Amino acid sequence: MSDSKRPFKIPESVLVVIHTPALDVLLIERADRPGYWQSVTGSLDHAGEPLAATCAREVSEETGIDVAEVLRAGGRLTDWRMANLYEIYPVWRHRYAPGVTHNTEHVFGLTVPRVAPVTLDPREHLAWRWLPWREAADACFSPSNAEAILQLPQRLPSPAPVSPIAAVVTAGQGSPSGTVGSPPNRPRKRKPGA
Repeated sequence: MSDSKRPFKIPESVLVVIHTPALDVLLIERADRPGYWQSVTGSLDHAGEPLAATCAREVSEETGIDVAEVLRAGGRLTDWRMANLYEIYPVWRHRYAPGVTHNTEHVFGLTVPRVAPVTLDPREHLAWRWLPWREAADACFSPSNAEAILQLPQRLPSPAPVSPIAAVVTAGQGSPSGTVGSPPNRPRKRKPGA
């Protein structure tokens, strides 16, 4: 078990780039590392958790944005069918089982119809901001997050939305409501990340 007596994190996660059709991107600042700006990220809660459900849960937990409500308002959750394999920063390895050094991160985009208000959990994040996509990419501490944001203009027109998300979220597997305010799936190695 980890230091806090919680179960170990699963070394499989999602990265959700939240953006408007005008390519304004939401970034949130980590509470455990002030100055580290990122998109929504989070690990699967349990083996076999659908990635779309992980996205909906993490977006709600980290921003207060309800994915089901966004979808009803015309937004889209899109699986980019891209995964990053990266080395977990040593400072965060205690959260994982002994010997786990790498994480697989699945990339998604969440198009919100307009800039949405955000409600943060102050234990996880200190601040939020909407930035034009290039500025957002420059502000990210994680190279894979920055790379995903830089791909955003090419990702908007053609990706198919994730079809099961509405059913998964409305079936109660997503988080409670908050304030609504392709390449093949090949893991790639990159510089160390969180």
